[in-house]
Amino acid sequence: MAVLAGVAVVISPAASATAGGPGSVQADTVSAQAGQVSAMGAACGRTAPDRDDSSWPRQTAGVSANMREGSSTTCDVAGWADNRDQLDYHCWTSGQNGTWTYLTNVTDGTTGWVKDSLLPRNGSSVDCEF
Repeated sequence: MAVLAGVAVVISPAASATAGGPGSVQADTVSAQAGQVSAMGAACGRTAPDRDDSSWPRQTAGVSANMREGSSTTCDVAGWADNRDQLDYHCWTSGQNGTWTYLTNVTDGTTGWVKDSLLPRNGSSVDCEF
């Protein structure tokens, strides 16, 4: 995986002689328009299934994190995971500058994506598989 302009890109073996022959690599097509994450991660507006049945942690005392509509800071803010709110992790995916967890803030009912480094236990341990 490579990161171009903050977007993760999957590098795959190329089979075509015009692409350098067997064993060479080429980047999959990536669209990095404002408000979208492509190639990997959750595009703005994408939700995720609740695959994580672990216990519901509370947000770390003194920490407030934006919950976004996708796994990028270019996506709109959907709500907040505030100081001591109870959080239901659904799953994680790759996104802008790392991994992001889709969650429900049980305290107020909002859902959204939060960068894992801002969450207790570094977010969900269950892959969204997209």
